[in-house]
Amino acid sequence: MTDDDVDRIIRYNLSPINISIHTMDKELRCKMLNNRFAGEKLEYIKKLNENNITMNAQIVLCKGYNDKEKLDETLEKMMPFVPNMKSCSVVPAGLTKYREGLAKLEPFTKEEAKEVIAQVDKWQKVFKEKFGINYVYAADEFYMMSDTPIPDEDYYDGYPQIENGVGMTRSYLNEFYDYLNSIDGDDRARNVSVVTGELFFNCSLEMADAIKKKFPNVDAKVYKIINDFFGHTITVTGLLVGHDIIEQLKGKDLGDELLLPANTLKYGEDIFLDDVSLDDLKCVLQTKPIIVKSNGKDFVDKVLGNADNSDELDTRNKYEL
Repeated sequence: MTDDDVDRIIRYNLSPINISIHTMDKELRCKMLNNRFAGEKLEYIKKLNENNITMNAQIVLCKGYNDKEKLDETLEKMMPFVPNMKSCSVVPAGLTKYREGLAKLEPFTKEEAKEVIAQVDKWQKVFKEKFGINYVYAADEFYMMSDTPIPDEDYYDGYPQIENGVGMTRSYLNEFYDYLNSIDGDDRARNVSVVTGELFFNCSLEMADAIKKKFPNVDAKVYKIINDFFGHTITVTGLLVGHDIIEQLKGKDLGDELLLPANTLKYGEDIFLDDVSLDDLKCVLQTKPIIVKSNGKDFVDKVLGNADNSDELDTRNKYEL
């Protein structure tokens, strides 16, 4: 962005502005973004703050670069911008297998993910005491990769970072259980399959089991799809592709319907990221694909076979869990 761009934001009071910070160390920011001007651009945050522009921040955490002490330094330097900068998410860098010629990056281990959560929790206490909000939130991926329970809803302060995958799992599970607990069980018979990514697999199993307890004749088989297309380090459902789904489900008993999360498809289209279509999938797997919107209520309805009275397109972030 240029100075004129920032002045225009201020002039028209455009809010909120979402900012990829990554680090408040100017030299490190230049290195990470491979841009000699990247450090200077941090001055824009001060200008936006002085003019009361609402901001949300994101830190994509890269092991060995902006984590540990550098993360502490960044969060400390962000404190003067609260409350105009109203939230900050800390998310892990997504690493595909296509990294030839790129900087060496490694995924966080289970123990390292736990350390990130502990570090964020430490800073939440600081922000809570000073400003009354948690302010900084670890992405759901850190909890899932470390087998740490997903926090309660109060942790997320109204989900200001849900589009960055922060609190999406808790919101989804709450929607699921609120709706499931509000309806009566019955003896209907259903046999369906559910597609999910590696990261959300355990949550999907939990939900399928909860439905089974209330509807004993409803069988929902959950299939975890490994991402061969982008690489096994990509574990989110939103980056699954049609070819991987077909290859890993071919020959399996999928029941009467195959439930597919809406975020596996290109926005507004019946096509996966690898250009495989829903018709292709239906033809090969010989089962009816059913699209599940990104909310817990729709998951229940689709598993149970309840009528869908809405044609609303799913608009959630493609990289959600």
